[in-house]
Amino acid sequence: MSSALAGVDAFAVEVEVDIAGGIPGFRTVGLAEGAARESLDRVKAAIKNAGFDFPSRRLTVNLAPADTRKEGSAFDLPIALGLIAANRSLKRDHLREYLILGELSLDGRVKSIKGGLSTAILARAQKFAGVVLPRANALEAAVAAEGISIYGVESLQETVEFLEDRRQLMPVRADISEVFASASSYEVDFSEVRGQEQAKRALEVAAAGGHNVLMIGPPGSGKTMLAKRLPTILPEMTFEEANETTKVHSVMGLMDGQALIATRPFRSPHHTISDAGLIGGGPVPRPGEVSLAHHGVLFLDELPEFRKNVLEVLRQPLEDMKITISRVMGTLTFPASIMLVAAMNPCPCGFFTDSAHECTCSEQMVQRYRSRISGPLLDRIDIHIEVPAVKYKELTDARAAEPSAAIRERVDAARKAQLERFAGRRIFCNAQMGARELTAFCRVDSAGERLLELAINRLGLSARAYTRILKVARTIADLDASGPIAAHHISEAIQYRSLDRIGS
Repeated sequence: MSSALAGVDAFAVEVEVDIAGGIPGFRTVGLAEGAARESLDRVKAAIKNAGFDFPSRRLTVNLAPADTRKEGSAFDLPIALGLIAANRSLKRDHLREYLILGELSLDGRVKSIKGGLSTAILARAQKFAGVVLPRANALEAAVAAEGISIYGVESLQETVEFLEDRRQLMPVRADISEVFASASSYEVDFSEVRGQEQAKRALEVAAAGGHNVLMIGPPGSGKTMLAKRLPTILPEMTFEEANETTKVHSVMGLMDGQALIATRPFRSPHHTISDAGLIGGGPVPRPGEVSLAHHGVLFLDELPEFRKNVLEVLRQPLEDMKITISRVMGTLTFPASIMLVAAMNPCPCGFFTDSAHECTCSEQMVQRYRSRISGPLLDRIDIHIEVPAVKYKELTDARAAEPSAAIRERVDAARKAQLERFAGRRIFCNAQMGARELTAFCRVDSAGERLLELAINRLGLSARAYTRILKVARTIADLDASGPIAAHHISEAIQYRSLDRIGS
């Protein structure tokens, strides 16, 4: 018994091996793709170099269910064990008790595979005794090992001896609290950012409410530096969030021996990325950068430089917090609960808003540059904030800036208020509110209503931009520990629609 991946989840695969008379040959059936079809030479060399006889007869390997595509090198180990068992060199007593997977090197060593955590979750759900997989993946699988045993192996020989009860292996255990303690620290901090107090405040509001952010400013103003530090003020990951994020990284083979992704991911793809690279896809669909940023931050630097079709595919994930990809082989859904943080220059030369440099762009060039970002995508970004060039006095100020830990305390308090407000609903922050929640929790006093009406008439805001202002104002009120939304909360929220104000 083994497993294969469909999206970020695993499904059971039965590896059947038949040795028959006739002309020696090797055939794999059952819709094996890519590396799974190339297993013959690896398996043959590994069996011989591990000291077992390789049958010189007609060999057939079937990967069931035969109507589902299977990809990857993780079937090497179960195929080798099947051949050894069919050749009567291995007792079959334990072969169906465990999910077994691993890639074989030519000398019989077992190399790492993708999807260890998803396989452990499958084994637990289908009540297998445990999982036998490469030692490099054992720790991530052990995170979901409640009720089952996870065994890490290093060679084909060791695996055979374990299955024949000639070698004792200790199940791998993962201490979740210890894993969180060692994996939830960040290398950067907001105290390292000089100046930019308004931008820091906007990012605090964004973190408190889970809002998407667009930063507009000249080159070198600190947009990227600020974005990289945003995960440090987001609430600490829960075990459920860490588990979901780890599944995505596990199926992409990005764990590198870690047990759990316990820090908020920060993904920053280059602007030349394709739409499939961003949201996922391929002949056998795999998660893209959006899913790799699940429960974290997706940072798109130089936003107008991304191809328009690439940016437009973000619209659905930003609304639904998931990505659905349909192919002939079926439909897969990837998680995509992210905070989008984007950065852009105000114009092609970058100095449109910089008083210290002369802008060389014409009005038409500026308009054409900004029009690369569509209105519907801009409407899905709650906060637009200007990030001006930092003055010399701010750069040389010796006073320590506020650290991330202090900002995170205020963010945690605001998030706690939101969790209490949305108890019993599948909503965890203000950015996720729907029409019902806006009506119930975003009531504005008469002064705030007049301010909203004035802003909408002057700026020509869309209905979606109106709801974004209400959501951001609700978050600002939460940071103030205020029940109702006051006029000054609305006023600050309107200030975070920078592009709307520039466009007016």
